[in-house]
Amino acid sequence: MSAIQETVMYFQKGGLVMWPLLFLSIAVVAISIERFLYYKMTDSGNKFASEYRAKITAEGISVAQEFAKANSGECARIVAEAGALKGDKEYRQSYMQTQAGLYMANLRDKLDYLSIIVTMSPLLGLLGTIVGMIGAFSIFNLEAGAPMAITGGIGEALIATATGLCVAILSLCAHSYFSHRMDNIITNMEECFSALLEAETRGAK
Repeated sequence: MSAIQETVMYFQKGGLVMWPLLFLSIAVVAISIERFLYYKMTDSGNKFASEYRAKITAEGISVAQEFAKANSGECARIVAEAGALKGDKEYRQSYMQTQAGLYMANLRDKLDYLSIIVTMSPLLGLLGTIVGMIGAFSIFNLEAGAPMAITGGIGEALIATATGLCVAILSLCAHSYFSHRMDNIITNMEECFSALLEAETRGAK
């Protein structure tokens, strides 16, 4: 209970800028949860990609297609649908590129917000600190010789900067995690697409 009271006290001392920082921190958590659930639902996984490539190389397109149908995720869906298409290699390649482009757009969704928060949070914290320091140094206008009051005022003003940096670090970690995971998903898709097109070129059945 004392920790909560202390947190509220620091929040109040940070000034008005703490409210937008609170909103940004909530936004980071909400976006992170939403993106994590979406990635978990749509990612076919490294295991699927490796097994799909092995099956299509050793057993052919039809076996790999059935394997893809039995698995979940966007990569599995795209290669399963592409394998069932009637048409030439260029048609399948065009279909996979279109579907992959739509999926990648969904993967990137909301990640720009995390980038904005990474930049905005420290600036808001700095603004709060500057406003707080202006208020601290204005003590000179009220009473002469109050160094302790000024020092305390600066200390309170720095709360905003510390909070802004914490929000920025949290947002940066989330953005880096999802960017890395997105790159991994894209790599798996490209490898599966290449395996399917190579198998078709070899005339695999």
